[in-house]
Amino acid sequence: MENHKERILVVDDEASIRRILETRLSMIGYDVVTAADGEEALETFRLTEPDLVVLDVMMPKLDGYGVCQELRKESDIPIIMLTALGDVADRITGLELGADDYVVKPFSPKELEARIRSVLRRIDKNGASGIPSSGVIQIASIRIDTNKRQVYKGDERIRLTGMEFSLLELLVSRSGEPFSRSEILQEVWGYTPERHVDTRVVDVHISRLRAKLEDDPSNPELILTARGTGYLFQRIIDPSEVG
Repeated sequence: MENHKERILVVDDEASIRRILETRLSMIGYDVVTAADGEEALETFRLTEPDLVVLDVMMPKLDGYGVCQELRKESDIPIIMLTALGDVADRITGLELGADDYVVKPFSPKELEARIRSVLRRIDKNGASGIPSSGVIQIASIRIDTNKRQVYKGDERIRLTGMEFSLLELLVSRSGEPFSRSEILQEVWGYTPERHVDTRVVDVHISRLRAKLEDDPSNPELILTARGTGYLFQRIIDPSEVG
């Protein structure tokens, strides 16, 4: 039986970049489809159902931000954005719209390949130490099912991207203990920060999680800030600990 090839949609208006990435990603075992602008990207996405999108920011017809917004209305697919923009705020915009990571142009294809592998591996990973054998954690109105990778707030299912869930799962696995931003970046995204700005990926994802899970995101009760360190999830009391 033939193994399923993970399909990657590469979206860039530069033909040379599309060719390079299509060749290299195909050589390491991915099925690659491409699009040259934002409108074609959405059409190709719906026709081919890829497993991950590599998305350029600056494109004709519909830019990468617009594509990211549209994709997030209908899918939790992993998105890695390519940006040539020098301003950190512009890079953060893509993350705030739902991208999982970004790579700055000009980039090393090897670096992008490593990011792709890391994202796909992380969202496929099930289970973490510190998670009960049932895989289900209930804290206040939040129910986290690590087997199905689903989260509910009351009776409402909260849509999380794969990386958002992986981040939540990591924090919950050591509830009450702080993680540094660098540690989170290594554990969830699979790389060591080279610049201070790299850890902003973590900050934006924490903000996105709080917006989805907290009753008052500006005054969080579940995902807490560890001053001078990073973040932690409120300590979860095991029923067996209660006398």
